[in-house]
Amino acid sequence: MGEAETKPDYLKHRSRVRDRLLNGGAETLADYEILELLLAAGNPRGDTKPLAKELLRQFDNDLAAVLTAPPDRLRAIKGLGEAGIGALRIVSVAAARLAHAQAREQPVIGSWDRLLDYLTIRLAHEPVECFHVLFLDRKNKLIADERQQRGTVDHTPVYPREVVKRALELNASALILVHNHPSGDPTPSRADIEMTRELAEAAAKLGIVLHDHVVIARGGHASFRAKGLI
Repeated sequence: MGEAETKPDYLKHRSRVRDRLLNGGAETLADYEILELLLAAGNPRGDTKPLAKELLRQFDNDLAAVLTAPPDRLRAIKGLGEAGIGALRIVSVAAARLAHAQAREQPVIGSWDRLLDYLTIRLAHEPVECFHVLFLDRKNKLIADERQQRGTVDHTPVYPREVVKRALELNASALILVHNHPSGDPTPSRADIEMTRELAEAAAKLGIVLHDHVVIARGGHASFRAKGLI
């Protein structure tokens, strides 16, 4: 008997999925099939389809939530070892770095959709609020994306003086503020609006422009500039 004939059915299935991935059929892969291939990196001879489907069940059929889940949450899932967790986590790390590299290629203001893709990958599934500042040069190219604060599920303390001080250290000419809402609703709060206005005033006194403040959530995003809040 040939090797293909002696393979278990699940390995034959995995080979077919891999063939579709590599030969122009990647868009037809189901979410569980993507997870199945990732998990196979840590368990190449095992049947990873049941675990892939269980992961999706545990995370409400949200592939992005699986791929961005904290390691401690993943460790609670029976049958998922450290190798599998590593295979899942590296996807979001690689995706964020790719999106970051693409965002740096052009002026941020002229590649807004690409920037939003990057921010969504970075922040949409964070379990607590995180506040980031994008520091831009005179051509509106990204100098740095820095996390200034990590807060609670519904609040992040922000200190405008510290943000402006860091902008001067980086010789930044403009800023974009970004934070996430773990609730899934990107609507800016009153506290968000007041803090943004305070920071905009502090930056303007030193000739630094605040282009926007973007709130990222699983349910979408909100731009202060688009809403007329800046």
